[in-house]
Amino acid sequence: MEIQRVDAGARLSQAVKAGGLVFTVGQVATRTPGADVVTQVKDILDQIDGLLEKTGSSKELLVSATVYLADLAHFNDLNSVWDKWVVPGSTPARTTVHAQLLSPDYAVEIAVVAAAL
Repeated sequence: MEIQRVDAGARLSQAVKAGGLVFTVGQVATRTPGADVVTQVKDILDQIDGLLEKTGSSKELLVSATVYLADLAHFNDLNSVWDKWVVPGSTPARTTVHAQLLSPDYAVEIAVVAAAL
C-alpha cells in the first residue's frame, strides 16, 4: 500500500493518505490565534481545504470530522461557519467534543477524514 505524507515533520504529518482515505491532524487557527470563533473556524476550514487538495481529495469527499471546542457556548458560532462550508448532501459524520486545547488562544480544533481519489 502506498502512503503519502503531507507536510511531514519530526513529530507528525499534517495529513496522511493511505488505504483510500485521507486523515488530517487536528487543525487550529495558526493564522488567527486569539480571534473570535467564527474567524478561527474559517481559518481552520481553509487549512483543511488546502490539505485535502494536496492529497487529491476535497470536502465533497468528507467521511468524518471531529471538532474540539474549548467553550460549548460557541457551538452556534461554529455551526454558522460549518454549515456554509460543507457541501449539502455530502456532509460527514461529525462529533463535537468539549476540550481544553493546547493554548487559550485556540478556541477550536478540527480533524477530518476524507475519501481519497
